[in-house]
Amino acid sequence: MITRNGNPMKKVPSEQVAVLLMAHGGPDSLDDVEPFLRHIMKDRVPSPEIVSQVRERYRLIGGKSPLLEITQQQAAALEAELNKKSSRFRVYIGMRHWTPFIKEAVKQINEDQSQQLIAISLAPHYSKLSVGAYIQALQTALADAGSDLPMTAVESWHNQPLLLDAFAKKVKEALVAYPEEIRSTIPILFTAHSLPERVLAEGDPYPKELEVTVAGVVKRLGKVNSRFAYQSRGMSPGKWLGPEVDEVLNELAAKGEKHLLIVPVGFVCDHVEILYDIDILYKQTAESKGIALRRTESLNASPLFIQALAAVVHAHLPV
Repeated sequence: MITRNGNPMKKVPSEQVAVLLMAHGGPDSLDDVEPFLRHIMKDRVPSPEIVSQVRERYRLIGGKSPLLEITQQQAAALEAELNKKSSRFRVYIGMRHWTPFIKEAVKQINEDQSQQLIAISLAPHYSKLSVGAYIQALQTALADAGSDLPMTAVESWHNQPLLLDAFAKKVKEALVAYPEEIRSTIPILFTAHSLPERVLAEGDPYPKELEVTVAGVVKRLGKVNSRFAYQSRGMSPGKWLGPEVDEVLNELAAKGEKHLLIVPVGFVCDHVEILYDIDILYKQTAESKGIALRRTESLNASPLFIQALAAVVHAHLPV
């Protein structure tokens, strides 16, 4: 069963609940970059130039993706949070494009004889190109394993109140670094990963869900100078969703702005789109235009974010 809003479901045995956190995946070393890209690109072969470019990005952020380590921290913290009053829950990790793959997590879940599976993508906003693909990979893995395990795949949790609280908390913490008299005027740029523009014609809810999240965070902040842009567009040709961060930087520079606070609201942990795209690429671009760019700390395994994940799990438990 796939659900968006936590509607009641049929009662199933409750002895053990498996919670699967699904994420994109990332290379564990520079040597892994090429096979990682091959997995993403499927039938296409990445050119030596693309491999070199992407490898350099990972070299600059430490030689690997931190995604797995952070996801493991999130999983451990979530399991502890869920089991405060019981020991029903076990939290697993499954990646779409790198180890441990979703199919590996499914195998372990079956071996552990769970009675119920709740799968959550660590991308709160639904798009068939992202969350939809995770769910498809999960359904394929379950079918290939011959599993009849009752499964609930959470499509979207973009308006979960604790998630909005967690983002707002990070923004407030970041604003403290600015002089009090200018905090309400600091340009705040909410960002999320871009997608091909064709998703609009297909009725994909991704842009609208991002609007809801941003509105919810802004409501918690009060009077702020905020806007939204897409970042980290892919390499495939065609139009992608906009405006892009570079366009906003040009606009702010033309207005004489000297500061910018980026809030990557489409992401829940540090990875290459944060550590390279924002912390290196966009920061350098901003500095070249006379703008001092900062960003909010990522949610990672912060307590309020873990509470948000736990709330999502509880909202999708059988009743």
